[in-house]
Amino acid sequence: MTHIDQATDIRDGEALDLAAVDRFMKQAVPGLKGQPTLRQYPGGASNLTYQVDYGERSFVLRRPPFGQIARSAHDMLREARVMQALKPVYPYVPTIVATCDDPAVLGCDFYVMERLEGIILRQDFPEGFNLDEAGTRTLCLNVIDKLVDLHTVDARAAGLDTLGKGPGYVQRQIRGWSDRFRRARTEDVGDFDAVMGWLADKMPEDRAQVIIHNDYRFDNVVLNPDNPLEVIGVLDWEMATIGDPLMDLGNSLAYWVQADDEPPFQMLRRQPTHRPGMLTRQQVVDYYMERSGFHADNFDFYEIYGLFRLAVIIQQIYYRYYHGQTRDKRFAIFGQAANYLEQRCQRRIRESRL
Repeated sequence: MTHIDQATDIRDGEALDLAAVDRFMKQAVPGLKGQPTLRQYPGGASNLTYQVDYGERSFVLRRPPFGQIARSAHDMLREARVMQALKPVYPYVPTIVATCDDPAVLGCDFYVMERLEGIILRQDFPEGFNLDEAGTRTLCLNVIDKLVDLHTVDARAAGLDTLGKGPGYVQRQIRGWSDRFRRARTEDVGDFDAVMGWLADKMPEDRAQVIIHNDYRFDNVVLNPDNPLEVIGVLDWEMATIGDPLMDLGNSLAYWVQADDEPPFQMLRRQPTHRPGMLTRQQVVDYYMERSGFHADNFDFYEIYGLFRLAVIIQQIYYRYYHGQTRDKRFAIFGQAANYLEQRCQRRIRESRL
């Protein structure tokens, strides 16, 4: 079974200066010969990811989106530093090959890493990817296990204990995401006032301060092409920090659309968590707590926080589309998606025992 993830044609407006890439690569990596070919990985609404090939040698280049951006929102060099520090203690991180802070090369900071050749599961299993229910369950547990493994890394030993901002992580997240939503709100999207108020009122104390990924999903996990039940890599460390592990789990579960969810939520599904054998969200929580040793008597706050945070991310992208800053038609329905997530948050709040 192969189904190795492949880059495709470069999207309009997102081409790179191939000559500049070639000069940089040959300075950074001794022994490269010939001219590179450049392709782009599909998906993603944030940083851009390209495959750079020199014959049999293959690399991945990550850069921020084009246009005016806040440097802190797409800090490529920070992401590379985090990956370099994590690699010795969390081997699923790809190896960094080179970093660049010279705007004369591509007009932005960027980095190059090894390409992990493997399978990445996106919205659905690829054609011919035949896992039975038992195999799907094993895969699901293995993916959750890698999040548990990350949360049990000794941040101080990895030299990453200063990655975060110290105590008050939960409060910073609620305030920060609330502020981001208010700045990104458009007139056709609800105000989320009730949701933001509930989250501010129900904030728990910080739990353990651990290394968290902040965007842990199936499409950021690389599977072994020779044994697709085995995780060989974890990608996209842009938002990694030190924080509450249950907040990280809540973020992940916002994307965990299960088979019995209502149609509007099914429309947001971007990973195959609906397949027979996949755990339900509650089963994920129970399994994670059993494996990690982190506990909460009631997970409602973390679930609703994750849904709200996802709504803000969607709304920030929709804001760009609404104001003509991007013409990507994928984003046209993001306002409707944000409105649905507000309703989902409100319903979960009514159901909550908190």
